Amino acid sequence: MTTYPSRLVERAVEQLSSLPGIGRKSALRLTLHLLGRSEAEVHLFADALTEMRDHIVYCRHCYNISDTEVCAICANPSRDSRTLCVVRHVGDVLAIENTAQYRGRYHVLGGVISPIDGVGPEDLRIAELVERIEREEVEEVILALGTTMEGDTTNFFIHRQLEALPVRVSVIARGVAIGDEIEYADEVTLGRSILNRLDFEQSLRF
Repeated sequence: MTTYPSRLVERAVEQLSSLPGIGRKSALRLTLHLLGRSEAEVHLFADALTEMRDHIVYCRHCYNISDTEVCAICANPSRDSRTLCVVRHVGDVLAIENTAQYRGRYHVLGGVISPIDGVGPEDLRIAELVERIEREEVEEVILALGTTMEGDTTNFFIHRQLEALPVRVSVIARGVAIGDEIEYADEVTLGRSILNRLDFEQSLRF
């Protein structure tokens, strides 16, 4: 076990190593790097994190992260309000936006159905999705929940919920490999998957 010369350094290492993908060695390197920067720079760094955590909000329409009550995408009149892309998390919105291939709006579910993790339909924003489709006269819903078993289960559940509504339900093409998460797909593949999307019922034949 590593012995630290300072309790304050040890505490910083513990906090940094709690982040995903950062082990204690990497956390120590980051801590020592921050110690080498000026006091003003470190305070600016810390203030940015604190301000983000204290003041970030979720868009009241799509649940994307935002600085205001309505996010920039929902507030943009040039976006196609007739098309909704349903994703798991905010990271998926960022990934799809980076493809520059999609001009509709989003709906962030907050996860996928996963009984083994204790996540059911009632834990996600599926009811809000149905209400939004009825309220906003959406014509197409694109299911972009990844190609995992949980994603496919959630796709099927949402499709059943929307069967009675006059809306096209499509799913991204399988250019994204089976088992992949949306936010980790490369931009070219993800962009093509959006453009070459299939009707959901057609996807069940594959």
